[in-house]
Amino acid sequence: GLSARKGLTVLIGEAGAGKTTLIGAALEEWRSAGHLVAHLSNPTLTRGEFFEYLAAAFDLPAAGSSKVRFLSEFTALVTRRHEQGLITGLVIDEAQSLSDELLEEVRLLVNIETATEKLFQVLLVGQPELGARLNDPGLRQIKQRIALRCTLATLDVRQVAAYIAGRIHIAGGVAAQVFTREAVMTVHQHSGGIPRVISVICDNALLAGFAASVRPVTSPVVRGVCEGFDIQPSLISADG
Repeated sequence: GLSARKGLTVLIGEAGAGKTTLIGAALEEWRSAGHLVAHLSNPTLTRGEFFEYLAAAFDLPAAGSSKVRFLSEFTALVTRRHEQGLITGLVIDEAQSLSDELLEEVRLLVNIETATEKLFQVLLVGQPELGARLNDPGLRQIKQRIALRCTLATLDVRQVAAYIAGRIHIAGGVAAQVFTREAVMTVHQHSGGIPRVISVICDNALLAGFAASVRPVTSPVVRGVCEGFDIQPSLISADG
């Protein structure tokens, strides 16, 4: 969305699905290439605080002194960088918490453009509640400007197995010697394929298995951990 200069992109995923991790990896890649992309992780701001954040992030005069001056210099900045072939953008995490007032300001910023291209790229990242927010008739103007909308899905059982195996490999282990196949399936059933929950279950299952001298970790050990954390099986099929 940002590299293709779409203007406004929306990424939606469940809590713990890996949105922030994905964004962090992408930001590292973009910034190393000279692109300037700010990352707002807590958008519960007033309008004044929002522009104060933008001013600091893009090294511009504080918006409090003059919003007209700020917008003028901001437009000059994004235009200059665009001519240099560089991306200027903003990633707003937890965007479901944005006020209607700030969503309107985002819409106006996205409107900075040439006759053919958007000069400022915005990525709204949020939980499914963000999609519901954008269906509000009062926000139809910003919804109409969404050029790309993506959903970060949860992992199916094969992906859960690959995720666990990958993490164990990075730590220097062999997955088949750490978790049984049935244990991995139980992790999938209780986590719903959400990476954050998978990690919590597996980490504590390793501790429980070590304490009980059980290796590899078995399905009963995983179920015991899930009971302790009150993590109930998700309503998903064995195939995800």
